[in-house]
Amino acid sequence: METLALWQLAALAAASALVGFSKSAVSGANTISLAVFAAVLPARESTGVLLPILIAGDVLAVLIYRRHAHWPTLLRLFPAVAVGVVAGTAFMTWADDAAVRTSIGAILLFMAGVTIWRRRPAATGGEKHEESGEPSVSGRIKARSYGVLGGFTTMVANAGGPVMSLYLLSAGFRKLGFLGTSAWFFLIVNTSKVPFSVGLGLIDAQSLLLDACMLLFVLPGAYIGRRCVDRINQKLFERLVIGATVLGGLQLLLG
Repeated sequence: METLALWQLAALAAASALVGFSKSAVSGANTISLAVFAAVLPARESTGVLLPILIAGDVLAVLIYRRHAHWPTLLRLFPAVAVGVVAGTAFMTWADDAAVRTSIGAILLFMAGVTIWRRRPAATGGEKHEESGEPSVSGRIKARSYGVLGGFTTMVANAGGPVMSLYLLSAGFRKLGFLGTSAWFFLIVNTSKVPFSVGLGLIDAQSLLLDACMLLFVLPGAYIGRRCVDRINQKLFERLVIGATVLGGLQLLLG
C-alpha cells in the first residue's frame, strides 16, 4: 500500500464506494470498480483485494433486501455456479493479467448482447416470467448456462455480477426481487470463494491491510444507493444495469 500514489488510493476509495452503491441500487455497476482496481493494481492480484470489499457490500445488501430474495431461483443456480467456480480456479492457476482481462471483457459483452436480443420477445409477452413459477426446459438450460458463466467470471475477476444481473433481467425480475435475490446470491458465492482465493495467494496480509482502509467507503456508497433506488424506475434500472455491464466489458477488453 505504501507504493500507491495518493490519486491511486483516491481512485480505489471511489471504486469501493461504488461497490456499496451497486449492491444497494444498480447491480452490475461494480464492473466499473473492477476495472478501476485492475487498472491501479495488477489485474490478477486486484481480484483478491476486491473480494472482501464485495463481501462487505453483500452483507449490507442482504440487510436491506433480505426479504425480497427468490430462493427457488438461487437453488436452481448454485450447482452450475459451483462448476464455474472450479473451472475459474483452474483457469487462474495459469492465466496472466492479459488473459484475465480479455476473457472476462469478451464474456461480458457477449452476455450483454444475448440479453438485449432475448428481451425483444419478452417485451411482447413471448417469454415466461420465471420469477413467478416453474421454468421451462429452455429456462433451466439458460439458468445452467448463466450459472456456469457466473461462477467462472466471479472466480476469475469478481465479474459475476453483470452475468447474474443479465440472467435476472432476462428472467423477468422486478427491481426489489432482483436486488434481494442478487444480494443473497453473491453473499453466499463470494464467501465460498475466500478459501480458493487464499489458496491461489490472492488474499494475504498485505491485501487485507488495503481492504481495511477501503471498507470505510463501502457504507456511504450503500447508503446513497438505498436512497436512490426508489427514485429509479424499472426501465431506467434495467438500462443502467445493461449499460454498466457493457462499459465494464469494454474497459476490460480494451484496457
